[in-house]
Amino acid sequence: MFMNKAELGERVKAVSFLTGRFKLRSGKTSAFYLDKYRFESDPVLLSAVIDELEKLLPKSFDKIAGLELGGIPLATGLSLKIGKKCLYVRKAPKRYGTCNLVEGGFNPEERVAVVEDVVTTAGQVCKSVEQMRELGLIVQHVICVIDRQQGGREKLADIGCSLASVLTLGEL
Repeated sequence: MFMNKAELGERVKAVSFLTGRFKLRSGKTSAFYLDKYRFESDPVLLSAVIDELEKLLPKSFDKIAGLELGGIPLATGLSLKIGKKCLYVRKAPKRYGTCNLVEGGFNPEERVAVVEDVVTTAGQVCKSVEQMRELGLIVQHVICVIDRQQGGREKLADIGCSLASVLTLGEL
């Protein structure tokens, strides 16, 4: 089902915008929360989100990296749609088996486009980007579904990454 960006924003807000008192990953408290699992678990909305994310991908890159946990279905969907391999980035290396931080197999110097669900202050995104860089990956672009417009774009710019979003908090 095709929907334009305005319709997508309305649908995403209708299913994922919750009010109340919520603690964010940054430690801040918010009167609202964007529950990404509500749009990521809906196949119609997820498909529409993937269509919009595809438009934000940089012109040249080798793989898509989805950040644990919300970026995983987005990276997988993009990978299926465009035919490029994806990586799954953990918050911490697993303690068994391969003990990898980044799953999916890669070579140093591969250019990676990072995909995330919601960016607020980008604390975890920046940490993950730095960890991927330490492993030899080249990371300069982050795309997300929703930019909460609370400093994430600026924080990513400080480490040499651009941020492009399907929607901003202001648009919702």
